[in-house]
Formats: sequence, structure tokens, C-alpha cells
Amino acid sequence: MTHARLLGSDVPLAERYDLALVDLDGVAYRGHEPIDGAAAGLAGARAAGMRLVFVTNNASREPESVADQLTSLDIPTQPGDVLTAAQACAALLASRLRPGAKVLVVGGAGLVTAVREAGFEVVTSADEHPEAVAQGFAPELGWAQLAEAAYAVAGGAWFVASNLDKSLPTARGFAPGNGALVGAVQAATGVVPDSAGKPASTMYEIAVEQHGARAALVVGDRLDTDLAGARTGGFAGLHVLTGVSTARDDVLAPAGLRPHYIAADLGGLLVPHPEPLPAAEGWWACGGAAARVTAGRLELGGDSPEGVDLARAACAAAWAAVDAGEELDASTVPDLRVTPEDAAGAVAGR
Repeated sequence: MTHARLLGSDVPLAERYDLALVDLDGVAYRGHEPIDGAAAGLAGARAAGMRLVFVTNNASREPESVADQLTSLDIPTQPGDVLTAAQACAALLASRLRPGAKVLVVGGAGLVTAVREAGFEVVTSADEHPEAVAQGFAPELGWAQLAEAAYAVAGGAWFVASNLDKSLPTARGFAPGNGALVGAVQAATGVVPDSAGKPASTMYEIAVEQHGARAALVVGDRLDTDLAGARTGGFAGLHVLTGVSTARDDVLAPAGLRPHYIAADLGGLLVPHPEPLPAAEGWWACGGAAARVTAGRLELGGDSPEGVDLARAACAAAWAAVDAGEELDASTVPDLRVTPEDAAGAVAGR
């Protein structure tokens, strides 16, 4: 899909798309805690015939561990329903390295297992002259491991990161992610790594090929990873507002990061999505909400002072103005309030 606008769907997304590529942190759960509406939304999607694959930039955990956590949160999942950045990282390594090549793995058990299963020899020291360094997040990662990575990369090893997420959502807030740790090695060596994780579309393409999907929908909470990967790979993307990026971020997003759909939470899979349409005097209307950009300032109107429809109308107005070459004053874009009740009301009104 080459356009960078919101789409409309007159049927629930779970009926329009046969495969959902669902992010985990900030979408299905937050840290170790469930997200309201996630289990019900995903169960409803499955009941409508949608296949679910959980695609995560977390490379520290085994698919079995991820599946067990999801199942404990009332989201029944098999290991084959999980695709991690560790698996994508191993696939990227296999695109260049010979079988049996030495790879210095800096990360958790999930990355170690994926690299071994791809046919490589896992080493832990730069003194073993690895052909590549594979770096993924692990909470126990420390200076000694980062130093070994730096020594190997400086010595000519191919530097591959499972992902470049700078932050990681947890139950207590946002913690440093793999991108922040990769940054330490990059700063020490001056070498920019190749990345297998989102926003690259590698994992999405692997999942679509594995499951023979006709039409796949990316579902995520981050514009700079999940939704950017959707745009890069030519997939439709649903932004759920339960994690990192906000509705205000949607309005201000450049073309390459824009979602195709917006929902309060995963209940958005179970409802139609109205398409914002141009109206008189420069307004864009969606449901009972309206927005326009006049002299670089975003104006909000209509009968809905908050909610998903207002966010959709605001995105349509702002994107149309910016794409036409108009300057948008970011200070006129408010923190658009979208709550889970918006999704619940939409589902109840089907």
C-alpha cells in the first residue's frame, strides 16, 4: 500500500483480514500484567476466523515462554503462534553466513536457541574470532557481554541486532530497550548494526509466508516500529492506543509511520472502521467528529469532543494539510483523549 492515509472498513477488521500480526508489549499485555480488553478482543477475532501470530521484538525469551504467558492471561497460544526477533535475527544471519559459522551471541536464551537452531556455533568471547555478533535484549545483560561484542565488532565481525527499540514498556514504566544497549556497542565501535526486528518488515514477511495469508493486518502500539514496519512491508496497520504511541503522535506522524486504522484497544478488531471524509469549508468528518487545519492550526469540531472518531478526523485533516505542503503548528494539536470505553461502546453498538 503506497498511500499514507487512514482507511475505512465497513466490516470488522477480523472479517476483512485473515491474519493478524500482533505485537505483545503494550498490545496484548503490559510487562507481566494484562491489558483490559486484550483477551476478549483476540478471542472475538479468532471466533471470526482470523488467525493470530504474535510478532515481538523481544529476543530474550523462547516462543514456549511467550505462549505460556499469553495462555495464563486468557489468550490461548501455542509456541508456533509466536515469532520473535530472535528467530528473525537467525534468519538474517543465515542469509550471509555459512552453516556452522561462529556467532557471538549477546542476549538471552531465546536468541541463543534461535541462532543454534539455524545451524551456527554460538560463542561467548571475541577471542574465538566469530564471523558475526548477534545482539538482543536480556535483563541480565551487563558490561562484560557488551565489551565482548565491541571487541568482536571492532575486529571485523558482522554486527546484527535483533531490534533497535530504544525503550521497553514494563508494569513500572519504560525501561531501556535493546536499541539503548546496542547504542553502547555502536558508540564504542562506530559501527551501525543491521537489524532484523521491526521496523524492518522481515518478521511480518516470514509470518505471512509460513501461514499462507491472503491479507495480513499488523497490530501494534508503536509508530516507529510496528506501524513503520507495516508501511515498509506494504501491510495494513492497526494502531491500538494501549502502549507507547498516542493519538497525538498519530496526528503528527510523518507518512512512513502512519497507521491505516486506529483503535482504543484490541476491541478494534471486532468493529467496522469509518473512513474520515472531506466536508465543507475544509473540514474532515468521521462519525460525529470533525477537524480541519486553518493557517497551520488544527481546529476540532463536531458533536464528539473526544474519542477514536475525533482522532481519526484530526489525522485526516492534519495529514492532508501536511501532504499538501502546509505547515502544521504542533502546539495546536492537543492530547486527544481516547479511552477503552470508546472501543467497548463501539463493540456494543455493532
